[in-house]
Amino acid sequence: MAGLTAAALAVVGFLAYQASANVPDSLGAPKAPSAVPSGQASGSPEKKEKDPLAVPAHSGTGVRVVYSLGDRRVWLVGATGKPRTFEVMPSTVSPAPGSYTVTSRSGSVSGSDGVPVEHVVRFAKVGNVPIGFSAAVNGSMATPDPNRKTGGVRMARADGDAMWVFATIGSKVVVVP
Repeated sequence: MAGLTAAALAVVGFLAYQASANVPDSLGAPKAPSAVPSGQASGSPEKKEKDPLAVPAHSGTGVRVVYSLGDRRVWLVGATGKPRTFEVMPSTVSPAPGSYTVTSRSGSVSGSDGVPVEHVVRFAKVGNVPIGFSAAVNGSMATPDPNRKTGGVRMARADGDAMWVFATIGSKVVVVP
């Protein structure tokens, strides 16, 4: 009888080992907790990390300026598809998402907030407020006064230079949320 018991224990031990070697990862030992983004339910498939510098997915195709209101960022997308991107300071008045065309440009003017600006590239109008990209001559990108209706989307001077060369009259500007 002892022999049968020993044989049974050996078989049970072998089967237990074989079963543990084939356990799916989800049923194995608990893993260290990982941070789950608040918008992602626990146990759902992992989403690919979004490249914060990538051109927004629904911003069209071809040569264009892409302005993301939420990201406070602009992409200059040329014929090669490899964009130049930079941060901007939005104005107090923003255009609705959509496709626009550069309608006018000014080399050097006083901004709607009274700050001297250069390389103004206008592409929209909201009510009587013209909307355009510009760079403050003093290089500032201060948050605009929320009590004033301004349409200047400010950028660093070097980025303003790039915008000036890239966005000529008739150039496409796509605004995304």
